[in-house]
Amino acid sequence: VQLQASGGGLVQVGGSLRLSCTASGLRLDQYGVGWFRQAPGKEREAVSCITNTGGSQYYKDSVKDRFTISRDNAKNMVYLQMNSLKPEDTAVYYCAPKVRVGFGCLPESDYWGKGTQVTVSS
Repeated sequence: VQLQASGGGLVQVGGSLRLSCTASGLRLDQYGVGWFRQAPGKEREAVSCITNTGGSQYYKDSVKDRFTISRDNAKNMVYLQMNSLKPEDTAVYYCAPKVRVGFGCLPESDYWGKGTQVTVSS
């Protein structure tokens, strides 16, 4: 199984990025999928996750109303649209499959991939 997160980059405060996640060797449509991030010197944290059907989502409080998670099961893709970016959003962003979606995002696998760097400059 290989996960590929892409779409990161350098953006100014208030800008937008759209992250994409795909997997080879795994059908994402069977699982909840989550986006996690890790900033330098900090632990990895859940940002958002979505159930396999897309019917339920979770967002970390600090990204609510700014980030939107979505999925296209036909393309085996999950997206994270990030608007109104802030310097504190700077981190490496990872996607993970087999995530339990509830009052948070609980990863139930060790599939992480390399992640994609998001840097928000002020």
